[in-house]
Amino acid sequence: MSSIGATSTHPSAIRTLLRLWPYVRPVRGRWFGAAVVAVVASCLSLVIPLVLKWIVDGPVADGDTAGVWLGALYLLLLGLAEALLFGFRRWLVARPLSRVEADMRGDLYGHLQRLPVAFHDKWASGQLLSRGTGDLMLLRLFLVFPLTFLVVNGVTIVVGAVILLMQKWTLGLVLLLPVVPLLLLAGAFERKYAVVSRQSQDQVGDLTTVIEESVLGIRIVKGFGRHRSQARAFRTLAEELRGTELTKARLLAGISGVMSTLPELAIGAALVLGAVQVADGVLSAGTLVAFLSTALALRWPVDSLGYLLALCQEAATATQRYFEVLDELPETAGPDGDGRDAGGPDASETGEAGGGGGLRFEGVRFRYPDADPGSTPVLDGVDLHVRPGETLAIVGSTGSGKTTLTALVPRLHELTAGRITLDGEDVRAMPRERLRELVSVAFEEPTLFSATVAENVRMGGPDLDRALETAQAGFVAALPDGADTQVGEQGLSLSGGQRQRLALARAVAGNPRFLVLDDPLSALDVHTEALVEAALREVLADTTALVVAHRPSTVLLADRVALLSGGRVTAVGTHQELLRDNPEYAWLMSGSSDPSGSSGPSDGPDVPDRSDGPVPERGGNGR
Repeated sequence: MSSIGATSTHPSAIRTLLRLWPYVRPVRGRWFGAAVVAVVASCLSLVIPLVLKWIVDGPVADGDTAGVWLGALYLLLLGLAEALLFGFRRWLVARPLSRVEADMRGDLYGHLQRLPVAFHDKWASGQLLSRGTGDLMLLRLFLVFPLTFLVVNGVTIVVGAVILLMQKWTLGLVLLLPVVPLLLLAGAFERKYAVVSRQSQDQVGDLTTVIEESVLGIRIVKGFGRHRSQARAFRTLAEELRGTELTKARLLAGISGVMSTLPELAIGAALVLGAVQVADGVLSAGTLVAFLSTALALRWPVDSLGYLLALCQEAATATQRYFEVLDELPETAGPDGDGRDAGGPDASETGEAGGGGGLRFEGVRFRYPDADPGSTPVLDGVDLHVRPGETLAIVGSTGSGKTTLTALVPRLHELTAGRITLDGEDVRAMPRERLRELVSVAFEEPTLFSATVAENVRMGGPDLDRALETAQAGFVAALPDGADTQVGEQGLSLSGGQRQRLALARAVAGNPRFLVLDDPLSALDVHTEALVEAALREVLADTTALVVAHRPSTVLLADRVALLSGGRVTAVGTHQELLRDNPEYAWLMSGSSDPSGSSGPSDGPDVPDRSDGPVPERGGNGR
């Protein structure tokens, strides 16, 4: 399973990590202060060898016991000071860097809300979830520890090297011999680790997606007895991730082994040469002790470089993955910046100055952003006018573009060409907030959030009681806490019909001027449907509505019906007119297996509902 965000290019870790600076800048004072404190604490450990040199060449050589105790006191004080300074460093950065993580997570979540639906259609939810959780945790840990100690260890190594050269430059050069091969190996390690680090973090996202889908779809998994196959798919991904993690471990073990071995060999060589020089009287024993103590004090800064480089590369990968999402362009007014799509016709081209009142589609064409530019558009030249206060039903076969057409009104997708107007105003010229105040939607698949009934409905507007009454959601009163009952994740504690009624209530709660309903009654039984239709007529009488319909009972709510076929509107009229004059429409409404069959007498056939009961005949406009 591949990740949408994966990239074959791996920019340098430094260039990638520099993108974090805007988030770190507000806390830079405390971070730099913490780094200085850590450098001082680390350099104090390099003073200890100098104290040892003084003890060996002074009090020990002279037999001064009091001097030895004084030296021991100095060593104790230096150790305490080092420990306190490192503790102070952690206190300095803990709170501000947790704030950095919270700010980054908030920016990511806010940006996700502004990204177009096309983005969310492409990206797996697990990939986004892993970026907002695991990746950001890695970045906080990087800012707290690896970044600071790369600076601290770098300064410590440089200062230690100077001290070594000052004590005995010939021995110092012996210890510095491994520097060049270590730098070359570190560069090769970074390049290889970058690849597997990216692969690992993408695989974590894929694994998160599988877990999330299995939990949300647990009824399907159990209902079809697919738990074993799901478990096998999960194990396959888990084994792939394990293999990648083992590759990371091998790389890290290799660089760590080299980082430990070469300096140890250099220390051994320096020890032999220093011992020879002490035996020859060229070097004092205290100087050799100080030299070797300094070299041993530098072991951890050198040995940790492989580990720190690995953490930095993982942080760079996490940064890259984080900004892949933030670099996606949010919803905009339009390519030209004035709310008009460059490919769309203006009013003069459509022959309708100002576009007229109500909801109007003018030469609307739509192709999904990831589709081949030469492919057939989903919608191709749709012209349609829903008059002010009118309800228009959209009917068509599966795949004809009905749902896509309704999604264009609130700009969940952007037009490829043409335009849509509300009371003469191009929707692309409107601020999205205003557009979505004017237009309310209810989708065929009702989505509820892990919140109370009231909170879910009031997302559409404040009029809770009227909305519940319109949607015939009287079942809410029987819930344990009424409208304050938590509906659970995806509202799965409710039945399909209950979820659909709450979604409909949410759509009408704000008394919108324009209402877009995508088959809003499909999950209701015939009796509840009749009650909802009766209440919904009162709402539709005061609004301009576009309703996707799959069955006659929904169609009869509308004043007129538009037949969508092959991405175009092929017929518009009342229900009775289309039954009489359009064989395709009559076939869709009858459920006949013969699409070319006759539609029956002019007053319309007794069209069966897909529910259990018959559909009563109503007047042409259904009002």
